[in-house]
Amino acid sequence: MIRVLVTDDHTVLRKGVAALLEREEDMTAVGEAATADDAVIKARALKPDVVLLDVVMPRKNGFDALPELQRVAPEARVIMLSMQTNRSAIRQALVSGAAGYLSKQSSDTDLLDAIRRVAAGSRYVSPELGSDLVVSDAAEFAQPITERERDVLFLLALGYTNQEIAPMLFISVRTVETHRAHIMQKLKLKTRAELVLYALANGLIGPN
Repeated sequence: MIRVLVTDDHTVLRKGVAALLEREEDMTAVGEAATADDAVIKARALKPDVVLLDVVMPRKNGFDALPELQRVAPEARVIMLSMQTNRSAIRQALVSGAAGYLSKQSSDTDLLDAIRRVAAGSRYVSPELGSDLVVSDAAEFAQPITERERDVLFLLALGYTNQEIAPMLFISVRTVETHRAHIMQKLKLKTRAELVLYALANGLIGPN
């Protein structure tokens, strides 16, 4: 059973998400929090598997609360929820240690999928945000790679398969495979593990 702490300052949204979780056989809402400070307190007491954390809240935002949550509940995986879908917000969340980033406009299916993936140890970013996942300039790489190759690199580092990346970027699986081969050649990488380590070293993804 996946234990989820739901954090949002909007009561209707918070209650709605909690009710949605309770309808699933493999997850439950163990608690709700309306503020960042309340989320930290409840995370310490309830030890959830996943924390849904609103980015914009009064007094203290989700980014400020993230390190506190990691300290009091290190085993909990955090999914940031936000109306902000720009690349800088996504990068800040993932580099800061969040396991996922979900648009509040996402469907119920995407939310449940995100929770299951993150609880299983993967990372998750809303599929509709896939085209905004370029998080570094070509100058950061030893050999320049294309913008699309940077998209593919980022998603591969997050744990997505070629088959999953293709629809997110509106390209074919064969094209993903071609981009992946070019990335490995240009960056002189041989394994997926080396690719992930490269992404970590260059700040593309967080350490968790």
